[in-house]
Amino acid sequence: MYTVIGSIKSRAFRVAWMLEELGQSYDLIAAAPRSDEARKYNPSGKIPALLDGDDVLTDSVAIMQYLADKHGALTAPAGTPARARQDAMLFWLIDEFDAILWAAAKHSFVWPKEMRMPEIKDSLKAEFTRSATTLAERLEGPFLMGDEITVPDLLAVHCINWSIGAGFPRVDDRLGTWAADLRKRDAFKAVQARDPA
Repeated sequence: MYTVIGSIKSRAFRVAWMLEELGQSYDLIAAAPRSDEARKYNPSGKIPALLDGDDVLTDSVAIMQYLADKHGALTAPAGTPARARQDAMLFWLIDEFDAILWAAAKHSFVWPKEMRMPEIKDSLKAEFTRSATTLAERLEGPFLMGDEITVPDLLAVHCINWSIGAGFPRVDDRLGTWAADLRKRDAFKAVQARDPA
């Protein structure tokens, strides 16, 4: 049994979705970023964290890939060209989707007001839109890496959801329809059902 530390309205959603896709049971300990509860598991106070026995793992994408590797699902095997392509997509999404959204969050509510530069958000939105167009052009099969769902799919859809909540422009219809289809998966809906709101 795993334990996820975090909030469903955070990057912890990705980890919970991964566990649901893998059919693994888990507990969820609600913890806000930088809270005392979060700092018990990660000195930086960042969420999520994952407890696997005595091991505490941090960073949502590292956790997702760890779970995929451990359970041999939602990933190409390590040491294969397919895995290198999958990792390239994953790293691209971290740089071109996640990092942009995180920068916007920092300038919206994370940093103290005196450190925020709200005027930067327009350029971040434009950059995200450009990246979303690139991703739509790379989408050739039902999933980002072809015929099977993999870690990058979960990351991309979570980022698209985040962009909607952050008031970013809509992604194009092709990418929007693809993300909407993945949100219909039972595993995704199971995580949504855990949200107390």
